[in-house]
Amino acid sequence: MSEKSQSRIAFDELLDVLREAADRYAGAEWGIVTPDDTAGALRVLANLLEGGLVGHFDDDPRQPVFRQIVTSTRKSLGDNADAIYFDASVSPDYAYRIRGRTAGAVYVSFTIEAGAADASFPQHTAGVLNDTQFDVDDEGRFEVFLGGPPRERNWLPLAPDASAVTTRHYWESKRSPAIPPIPDVALEIEVLDDLPPLPRPSDESVAAGLRRVARYVRSRSLEQQKPGEGERPPFVSQEPNVFPKPSEPGTHPLAAFDASYSMAPYVLGPDEALVMTGRWPTCRCANVSLWNRHLQTYDFAHRQVSLNRAQTTLDADGTFSIVIAHEDPGVPNWLDTEGRPFGMVFWRFFLPEGEVDTPQAKVVKLADL
Repeated sequence: MSEKSQSRIAFDELLDVLREAADRYAGAEWGIVTPDDTAGALRVLANLLEGGLVGHFDDDPRQPVFRQIVTSTRKSLGDNADAIYFDASVSPDYAYRIRGRTAGAVYVSFTIEAGAADASFPQHTAGVLNDTQFDVDDEGRFEVFLGGPPRERNWLPLAPDASAVTTRHYWESKRSPAIPPIPDVALEIEVLDDLPPLPRPSDESVAAGLRRVARYVRSRSLEQQKPGEGERPPFVSQEPNVFPKPSEPGTHPLAAFDASYSMAPYVLGPDEALVMTGRWPTCRCANVSLWNRHLQTYDFAHRQVSLNRAQTTLDADGTFSIVIAHEDPGVPNWLDTEGRPFGMVFWRFFLPEGEVDTPQAKVVKLADL
């Protein structure tokens, strides 16, 4: 019998990761016990597999390509109805030029993810460049640089462990930009160093690609903290229906230095609603979204499961009341739970001016609204 190829071995390894994740991450070890829970966890693994194949199977910092991280149907890592995200592989060994356009977005930024050269979960965020720090022409076009000699503007250094660049385009509009057709942000990235084309695919390169996909899935499932374990960032509450003070995430992986976040679980009975009150701050953009336990947004393409400032009806004094409920209560600013008694509520505030007021929440009977 001929010797097994490296790509065949790597393919079997990927299947082993999927089997292990299906047994453990989608099992009692992660608190998954009911058929609905199992289906939800297996859906996460399917989305992660798609994300790994799309984003990392053909992934090389010598020839990077921007690929959309999440979509309205491929959900993970706290996706968002008001933004589109792309990423590309980079290395501190090279310098890069990025071109693109804002396409009407109210906020655009680039962050450097560090410590994830093999498509594993990043260890930390190593820098951010937002649109106050790079030039945008009258048509919304821009050009920024990564690595290489320092520049006064339009430039981000690449840390020794830099592994990827993540882009964020945020809109505040009535219609979600994450629902196709998405805005054309015309992103492109090129290596400034004089490099030859990559070799054609080989047994070794295909094996490496399959292993990146396996690492992507494993690091975002089996290597994540189990429910109730480990410390949470200060912007994350473990108390249902109570929000922590919005705060900056620091170097938390896959977060933006220039945003403030606040997150808490909601728990609602079938006849209950959660009324959240507050005031939108002065900032570049802000929204609130509903996620499931796996940090996937609910179905924003067909339901109202998030609100930005343009979508929110304000009271006469400029404050808002946003209602989370299982059915339409007939009041403005309803967020649809899809009938889920438990989920996550996540607030984002980009480039806020001054302190952001903490949203207040109260459980009431649906009939009392």
